[in-house]
Amino acid sequence: MKKMFLFLTLVFILTGVSYSQEKPEGEKMKQWFFVMLSRGENRSQDSVEAAKLMEGHMANINKMAELGVLRVAGPFIDNGNWRGIFIMDCKTIEEAESYVKQDPAIIAGRLAYEIHPWYGPATIKTNWDKE
Repeated sequence: MKKMFLFLTLVFILTGVSYSQEKPEGEKMKQWFFVMLSRGENRSQDSVEAAKLMEGHMANINKMAELGVLRVAGPFIDNGNWRGIFIMDCKTIEEAESYVKQDPAIIAGRLAYEIHPWYGPATIKTNWDKE
């Protein structure tokens, strides 16, 4: 129950990233892809290998952000099974999965993922946005 509350709180916070109380007339909603990252089954890497995987994971995040595919990303800080989230701007779930599968931590099995279509505000903006 506590995890669900934290999850819902996070979703409400994220949808408020650039979504003010007063919505401009005609503001649209759109489909995004919500990626839940969790602990993978292969966590046997030593600290050096785990650090390399994290470096590759961050490089993949930066690449997706530069391409305009990644809108929101961040870790959970409670050290639970859920490790982080992505909100992705892709046309299909297969496209979203193709980006996620390039992540070295996913490839190594250190992280696992679930992807779900998510309906939210069309105007999610981040500091990654190119103006």
